[in-house]
Amino acid sequence: MYVFPILGLIIIVSIGISRYIQTPFGKKQYDLMKLNVPVFGLLNKKVAISRFCRTLGTLLSSGVPIMQALEIVGKASGNEVISMTVAKIRESIREGESIATPLGSSGMFPPMVTQMVAVGEETGNLDAMLSKISDFYDTEVEYLLASLTSMLEPIMIVGMGAIVGFIVISVFLPLYQLIGQMGH
Repeated sequence: MYVFPILGLIIIVSIGISRYIQTPFGKKQYDLMKLNVPVFGLLNKKVAISRFCRTLGTLLSSGVPIMQALEIVGKASGNEVISMTVAKIRESIREGESIATPLGSSGMFPPMVTQMVAVGEETGNLDAMLSKISDFYDTEVEYLLASLTSMLEPIMIVGMGAIVGFIVISVFLPLYQLIGQMGH
């Protein structure tokens, strides 16, 4: 009876959300939410940092100029928050600053990343340092996925138990009611 209005409301809300996400402001808010969601936000953030560092390190080691490499990384990130951070990095480099300063001020990158980038800039070995950061975060992602998987196993077992219990009850409850009615 109430299924169709609820289903219609869900469809309308999902269409509205998808259209909102397609706007520039909505995309930024959605990407920010993906990075700050409990549990999975940390995973998304580590994957994004690893991807950023790996791509930038690979481009720099291939001889691509830093400004062009940052432009490519910003477009390839697929995340509006990272893209805006990359745009700030490009502006600071144009003004003669380092890469580490806007990385640190963005709030997106942990202090360890900004410090390692600063060391890489000072030593002239930024591409190797970015590769090391990316390797570290790839390992962190693997550990986080393993721990999330181990946390999901008990939840899945309880869920399966609830489903099996529901099926057993839904099968035997009518039988007990029939038996009870036959006894009268």
